[in-house]
Amino acid sequence: MQRRITWIALAAATATAAAALTGCTSGGATELDPEADVTITWWTGQSDEAENILEGLAAEFEDAHPNVAIEISSGASSTEELLQKLSAGFASDTYPNISYSFGSWASELESSGRTLDLRDQVDDPELGWEEFSEAARATVQPTGDKIIGFPALVDNLSLIYNKTVFDAAGVDYPTDEWSWDDFREAAKKLTDPSTETYGYAYSVSGSEETTWQFRPHLWQNGGEILTDDGQAAFASDAGVEALEFLRGMAVDDESVYLDQTDTKFAQLFAADRIGMMTSGPWQLYDLNTAGTQYGVTVLPGTDGDHQTVSGPDIWALFDTGDVNENYWSFELMKWLTAPEQDVRWNVEFGNLPLRASEIDSPEFQAQVEALPGIDIMAANNANAINSRPTVAGYVGLSEAIGSAISKVLQGQGDPREALEDAAKKADESLAGN
Repeated sequence: MQRRITWIALAAATATAAAALTGCTSGGATELDPEADVTITWWTGQSDEAENILEGLAAEFEDAHPNVAIEISSGASSTEELLQKLSAGFASDTYPNISYSFGSWASELESSGRTLDLRDQVDDPELGWEEFSEAARATVQPTGDKIIGFPALVDNLSLIYNKTVFDAAGVDYPTDEWSWDDFREAAKKLTDPSTETYGYAYSVSGSEETTWQFRPHLWQNGGEILTDDGQAAFASDAGVEALEFLRGMAVDDESVYLDQTDTKFAQLFAADRIGMMTSGPWQLYDLNTAGTQYGVTVLPGTDGDHQTVSGPDIWALFDTGDVNENYWSFELMKWLTAPEQDVRWNVEFGNLPLRASEIDSPEFQAQVEALPGIDIMAANNANAINSRPTVAGYVGLSEAIGSAISKVLQGQGDPREALEDAAKKADESLAGN
């Protein structure tokens, strides 16, 4: 299972072209009538089994609300293309009521002026807004102003360890009280050059995966990615300390498998060649299929802080100028993200539940039986405190950090100099240069 549901059948693009036009802002109702007939356009960003699940739920909502018709489709040939289609739709006033969106797009979507603001509605105790993780709530409120939608998918990094490798080295399994020093010592003991076995693995592709893995180290040291005024902040003492720790493992200890591909390390872990990886729920299906003996716990901590990173995606809600459409868009997403439906959507598909209250549900416990450790990952959402920046220029920011980390871990740079150079490049991207 992949971390993001990304590729969508190409045939869907043609089928959704006409549906896209239904989200037009002209001639909409200006006075609310919940009984009036209404059509909601919903771009799911999903394919295959995931799309089928959502289509079934949409039909169920229609049955319960006969005046509501839902035009549901994937929306584009790939999830990445949704942002481009939305931007084009904003220019022509032909955009959907609801769209799946990567969390990193949130600020750009808010700045379009097309999103709804749900701040008044989320105060309803029946909604249970506080049940969503802190990172998920921050992602749908990217500037601290408008709440532009609902959490759609949550995940986090946890520590996954290979029991076979640990047993062969005679090393005790990780616990939820481990520090990063404990982690480093174990990685050295697990590493065996004669069998090409490594204690840990890290991406040096320079991609978002590289940057993603760095954030918990930065945050646990008290660092930040950005300042309050949107400038690069990661080249701080906290950032340098975090990168020096990883450099020491990779270069001095030689206990880290440096992966240029973002994918090979998981294959080697499944084949009992890597002792530990920091990853998420998308790995568990493949590990179980491979028969790998593994365990899961929270990330190691710094002074008891076991903060992780989460990359929530969202259901963005758009103002089409029709108060009835806006009303029912909210009601649909309120219903979909309620525990009773989320266990039949995210949980059934193998994702983490959106709310902690779902962890004890029979549906999620069935997934725990099928995917051991997913319950620990779900509970680990409580350690997802900070959210990934959703600012314009984020891609350049991520690339600058990822490139710096990759060079340092391969022995090609000094942590402070590399991060300071990356900060300059990141500020240029953030400024739109």
